[in-house]
Amino acid sequence: MNISFPLLLDGAMGTQLYKNGFPAGECPEKWSLEHPEVVRSIQRAYVDAGSRILYAPTFGANSTVLEKNGVFNKVKEYNSRLVALAKEAADGRAYVAGDISSTGAMLYPLGDASFEDLYRVYREQAEALEEAGVDLFVIETMMNVAEARAALLAVKDVSSKPVFVSFTCDEKGRTMTGTDVCAALLVMQGMGADAFGLNCSVGPKELIPQLRRLSALSEIPLIAKPNAGLPKSAGFRTVYDVSPEEFASYVPALADAGVSVFGGCCGTDERYIAALRSALSSVTLHAAPAADASALLPCATEREAFLLPADASVSVELACDEDLEDALTETEPGELIAVSIRTEEDLAVFSDCQYGVSNPLCIRCEDASLLERALRAYQGRALYEGNLPDDDLLPLARKYGLIF
Repeated sequence: MNISFPLLLDGAMGTQLYKNGFPAGECPEKWSLEHPEVVRSIQRAYVDAGSRILYAPTFGANSTVLEKNGVFNKVKEYNSRLVALAKEAADGRAYVAGDISSTGAMLYPLGDASFEDLYRVYREQAEALEEAGVDLFVIETMMNVAEARAALLAVKDVSSKPVFVSFTCDEKGRTMTGTDVCAALLVMQGMGADAFGLNCSVGPKELIPQLRRLSALSEIPLIAKPNAGLPKSAGFRTVYDVSPEEFASYVPALADAGVSVFGGCCGTDERYIAALRSALSSVTLHAAPAADASALLPCATEREAFLLPADASVSVELACDEDLEDALTETEPGELIAVSIRTEEDLAVFSDCQYGVSNPLCIRCEDASLLERALRAYQGRALYEGNLPDDDLLPLARKYGLIF
């Protein structure tokens, strides 16, 4: 792919489908295949307006969501046909991204799904999208780190194409499950995402402070794909009150906040993309700030980001035993804790208790296989301390963001 910045994505699909007759309560992917002319028309309008990347309408085309909508054993077929629709609309003038989003499942202890359950669902869809010939992948509108990690691992296990990741958050930068988007960035960036950002959520103005925070930590391009403001009810309709002109007026401020990938989410259409294209014609992108030499260890739990000095040392050492869950709650905020994993039993205890980690975490382990399984279970970005050789650690750093 030959991508240059600023990069212009497309606008909304869901709210555009509603404008074109999609009935509430139906399966969007099924309805799109039954009304291909609607999808082609929406996406052709985006390409005409200047979009360089179209999101294939595969947002919910994973087995979990499709089955909730009464569609079974159609993941490969649906993804293939929906990608083909987007390719027809692109007609060689834009790249087509395989769109992956939430399953709606929650991990234990909040739900009954396992991480490997999520991974299998996402791998099935990623394989279908790769076979369908997408140019890149987008993992979007994510609300919890576990799903985003499962999706990113699945995509990278089946493809070497670029992967963009974006989360949705409130005005304070928190997802519905309480994750600070800065923590999500550090985890996704460490795992090899090619761009990271925010989509949906609120309007462009409200995202600017959060994107500034992300810019201070980001080593990859930042994405802004906001709604046309917050949705409001007008009679029996949902409306968005930010006009295309107002939407595009925030482009200089977004660029100043470090954004280099622009688009629109709910409530936007081809007019918004055309307005963005016009605004981007004269915008100056800003280089990411130089890394702070005093904060070289960008680790994270599932919810919080931590920037530790390069000489950070462990404050608390915890054993993987029946007291681990209680011990995790007794640590002081910000302390670097170490957990030693020596056996299968240690790993099982750690996996059950990892959701209780609220401090920066260092894992001590002398078995590469155990270490990888611990990193797979841990929904943050961990440090390592031990004697494993670089040949064992480097693949884990690339895949899971391990810091050593």
